[in-house]
Amino acid sequence: MTSSTSFPTGKTAIVGIGATEFSKQSGRSELQLAIEATQHALRDAGLKPSDIDGLVTFMSDTSSEIDVARSLGMQGLRFFTRTPYGGGGTCATIMLASLAVNAGLADYVVCYRAFNERSGNRFGAPAVPVATSQGINMGWYTTFGLATPASFIAMVARRYMHEYGATSEDFGRVAVACRKHAATNPNAWFYEKPITIEEHQASRWIVDPLHLLDCCQESDGGVAVVVTSAERARDLPHRPVHIAGAAQGAAAGQEAMTSYARDDIACLPEMAMVGRQLWAQSGMAPSDIDCAILYDHFTPFVLLQLEELGFCARGEARHFIAGGNIEHGGKLPINLHGGQLGEAYIHGMNGLNEAVRQIRGTAVNQVEDCRNVLVTAGTGVPTSGVVLRADA
Repeated sequence: MTSSTSFPTGKTAIVGIGATEFSKQSGRSELQLAIEATQHALRDAGLKPSDIDGLVTFMSDTSSEIDVARSLGMQGLRFFTRTPYGGGGTCATIMLASLAVNAGLADYVVCYRAFNERSGNRFGAPAVPVATSQGINMGWYTTFGLATPASFIAMVARRYMHEYGATSEDFGRVAVACRKHAATNPNAWFYEKPITIEEHQASRWIVDPLHLLDCCQESDGGVAVVVTSAERARDLPHRPVHIAGAAQGAAAGQEAMTSYARDDIACLPEMAMVGRQLWAQSGMAPSDIDCAILYDHFTPFVLLQLEELGFCARGEARHFIAGGNIEHGGKLPINLHGGQLGEAYIHGMNGLNEAVRQIRGTAVNQVEDCRNVLVTAGTGVPTSGVVLRADA
């Protein structure tokens, strides 16, 4: 399979970002969270609701596009669609918005995600198979006690440890780095609450080999991002953040969170597919990336992503992350907002906001002269990614 380079590289840009506060009890509806996040993003972009003619969200979002549009006083939508597979669709929202803008199907598109995932429907709860193709497939695993996202990931993590000698402490270094970054971010749930590797190791088991501190948060909140053409972006208040590449990937033998029938389960080939497309579209290589926002729902999959995206060889991520290389000031700082482990779990959309702040130069943990940022979406499922850059 060959990668396409037909994505409209540099022709679209992110011009506005917004978010609610991140909490464990928002006290309001998911629609209200979506509206507030979108309002913040529009103010940031210097736009009015009547300027927006496109909306993109997740298939699992409970706030319909027409309800968001009507509540905000938008004057009509020319483009509206959704991305599947939960967090795997995060960066696909940007891809769809970019394609729509470039094709002339919309002028300004808002991508949004909002939920009460802690106080409402908790994603970490055991899954109950339903009468869909995916639900029926999941029934083969829940029968044997694999009923939560943590249990699905644990199987892969344990195999990865067996194949490459990784340890729980290696996974813990990801959690320590993300919590270190969150500790200096006033918007993070774990602001001023760093952890040590000893605390990671002492945290209770969830599913062997995952400790509590290997698992992301459950959060309430909303996030929104505004996408338009690079040409229109020049007239708006902030430095445009150009979209250099955007891609999706679903590899052979793909299942949602399991994919155990593959010849090798200690890898994420769908993320490798995304990476190949992103490097071809953007003309960049891993060495060009100044910082990365890697989807950190579970720490082991951060290591696997580093390998699949070409930052290091297969099985070498544990060495790559050693010595603070993924911390602020390191070789490849990741998740400088704290990630989903430290800031909030909003299906990774808050990571897109952080990538924009890094390129604008307004982040709390700012990377010096940050020009190129990679963002990834949920792994273990069909996934997506984007490369953002400072100029077209």
